[in-house]
Amino acid sequence: MSAQEMAAPAPDPRTDPPPCGSERETLLGFLDYQRRTLELKCTGLGAAELGTRAVPPSGLSLLGLVRHLSDVERFWVRACLAGDPAPPLYWGPDGNDTDFDFPAADARMVALSLAAWKDEMAFADAALGSEPLKRAVEAGHHGTVTVRWILVHLIEEYSRHNGHADLLRECLDGTVGE
Repeated sequence: MSAQEMAAPAPDPRTDPPPCGSERETLLGFLDYQRRTLELKCTGLGAAELGTRAVPPSGLSLLGLVRHLSDVERFWVRACLAGDPAPPLYWGPDGNDTDFDFPAADARMVALSLAAWKDEMAFADAALGSEPLKRAVEAGHHGTVTVRWILVHLIEEYSRHNGHADLLRECLDGTVGE
C-alpha cells in the first residue's frame, strides 16, 4: 500500500465564500477559505512532519508557513491597521525573520505556533470585520494602503503559500487535493 493510499483524507473545514455576498462578505469569505486550506494541509500531521523541510534545498515547511502567515497577519492588521506596536512573533536579534528557521519541531513548538496563528486570525477577523474598506493606513515602505488592499493582499499571501503547502503535503505523505 502506498503512502497516498494510507493517508486518510481529513474532513474539509472549508466553507465556500458567499456567491452573492457584499464586497466585505466576499473578501472575508475568500480569506477564511484560504486559511482553512492551510489548516487542512496541516491536519493529521505530527510535529516532526509539520517541521519537515520536504522540498530540498528550500527551507519551507508547513509549520514555517503557519508561522510566516501569523506574522503576515500580525504586520498588516495588528501593526498597520490597528497601530499596535507589537513586534513580529518570529524575528531574530539580527533583524531577520525566523518563521522558517527553527530547530527540530516538537509538540510544544507546534502548539505555540498554532495558538499564535489562531490569535492573529481572531484579531484580524475582529478588525477587518468592522473597518471601512476605504480606510487608508500607512504600511511602512509599502506606502499608504486601504483596508480593501490589505484584505486582498492577505488572500494573495495565503493563496500563494497554499500552493507550497500542496507540494509539501504531497511530499510528506502523498496527500493531494485542494
